[in-house]
Amino acid sequence: MAGDVQEKWLKWVALTTTILAVCAAIASLKGGGFSTQVQLMTTQENNKWSYFQSKSIKQHVTEMELDLVKIELLKDNPAAVKDELRGKIKAVEDNIARYDKEKAAIKTEAEGLSSRQGELKRHGGNFGLAVMFFQIAIMLSAIGSLLKQRSSWLCGLAIGVAGFVYFLNGFLLFF
Repeated sequence: MAGDVQEKWLKWVALTTTILAVCAAIASLKGGGFSTQVQLMTTQENNKWSYFQSKSIKQHVTEMELDLVKIELLKDNPAAVKDELRGKIKAVEDNIARYDKEKAAIKTEAEGLSSRQGELKRHGGNFGLAVMFFQIAIMLSAIGSLLKQRSSWLCGLAIGVAGFVYFLNGFLLFF
């Protein structure tokens, strides 16, 4: 009779350990997925900032061109040349304004990617903690099974519950 009770208990250990292992595998996959998304977003953000830098360089060159045209306008030139230079100044100033707008849009996109990365890192971090708690719970359950110590298994279950909390938080981010 005592063997039957002990055998039933060990079946529960096996069942809960299997559930913990499946949850650990899912949490590991989800955490890895979020990590991959963070890496891709980091690359996209870096590309945006590189594009921002290229626009800044083009704007700087255009501003230098504006300075040269303004200097040329100060020289003693015929009226037709001065009119042409004034038209050139207007076109160059329009380009500079366009670069400012483009840079502002690129900066907004890059900062948006950065904030999205933070959120993805929070998801991934929670899944990572869930995996850690699940692994500890599995280890304690295995020790409980091998040494026939119900207290080790129960301690493992308690730690497994912490793993479930972080597992759910990985999806929902409630804390």
